[in-house]
Amino acid sequence: MGESEVRGKRVSWVELYFDLIFVFAMREVAHGIVEEPDWARVFGALGLFATLWWTWIGFAVLYNRQGDDRLATYRLLVLAGTIPCAIAATQAHHAFERHPAGFALALAGARLVLAVAFLLGGRSGPEARRTGWSYLASAAIFALSAALDGPWCYVLWAVALVQEAGFLLLGDRRDQPRERSRTARLRALFKPPANARLAVDAGHLAERFGLFMIILLGELVIAVGVAAVGRQHQDTGYWLSVSGGFVLAAALWWVYFDSAADVNERLLRLSGGNPALAYSLYAGGHLLPAFSLLLIAASVDLSLHEDPPGTAPWFVTVGMAVYFGGTRAFSSPARSAWVRLLRLLATAATVCLALLGLVLPAPGVVVAAAAWAVGAAVLVTVLRRDRLGRVDADPMAFLRDR
Repeated sequence: MGESEVRGKRVSWVELYFDLIFVFAMREVAHGIVEEPDWARVFGALGLFATLWWTWIGFAVLYNRQGDDRLATYRLLVLAGTIPCAIAATQAHHAFERHPAGFALALAGARLVLAVAFLLGGRSGPEARRTGWSYLASAAIFALSAALDGPWCYVLWAVALVQEAGFLLLGDRRDQPRERSRTARLRALFKPPANARLAVDAGHLAERFGLFMIILLGELVIAVGVAAVGRQHQDTGYWLSVSGGFVLAAALWWVYFDSAADVNERLLRLSGGNPALAYSLYAGGHLLPAFSLLLIAASVDLSLHEDPPGTAPWFVTVGMAVYFGGTRAFSSPARSAWVRLLRLLATAATVCLALLGLVLPAPGVVVAAAAWAVGAAVLVTVLRRDRLGRVDADPMAFLRDR
């Protein structure tokens, strides 16, 4: 069997162009944190990121299941989706300022494109049509939210996203009996879907999410570069932040692509493309670690300011703790209580690196965080072979013990 047959569908050129729109969108979300560096703004940024994230996932799953680069129809639909997504990116700063109408209407437009794509594509039969009607309902909900002020607007966004997730990757679970025990639920995750047309192409989805993580890591690199160019005084703090930021980005890349990326792809491939497992590993499982990269980018940017805020060290260390948790950097094959305690202590130590800010300037904390991330990358490399072997030997046990 050739390599192309093993990996399945590859990411298309039009998908790569689509992702360029989200380079700008992610920049706007990170910049929103820099403009107002407090935890309320961080949670607001997470909300905006989640809406953009699920928009991107909709197009990713669309092309994974139905996309065909040989047909102009799918390329045109993806290109059509770039327009409302780009408009949403330009409106992100208004959403931060509690004027979300433009942002909501743009996302409604993106969901109209998805609705048309799923309703007219038809390659997955009635399931695709149900997904299309779900996106049509979401478009109406987002459009309605544009007329509302206050928290009700965001409540409607949450309703729209929840029902989208239910139809996009979890729709086939409605026809299955509800499993009560954890073992039974895990076993169900490793059963191929009854309808083969609902199977997720593991190679394509892994590559798609890997490229999106590159976009977010690129935001960290850009944040370091832009903040460095904008700073007038190239003192010791300047060089510490710049060098530490670039080392941190490289170490975080290593943590994900040296282990987590391969582990997730193998798990999904061994499940026969189970959509619920794809939701667990990618759509839902990547949400927080992906956002954490934007939080880290904002923190390094703030650390290069002449007078960094006190939250900057906490942003980078909390972001790293979330990222390491999502990528299972501290996971171990041993199941003893001591190992679990050490994992918890490693996560706590990651967060508590911010306490160095009491005795070190913000750039010094960035350097310490970079050194800690390098240590995590070394640990991931040491454990890589064992992790992949455990996945191949008993994927269900691996998922249970992670």
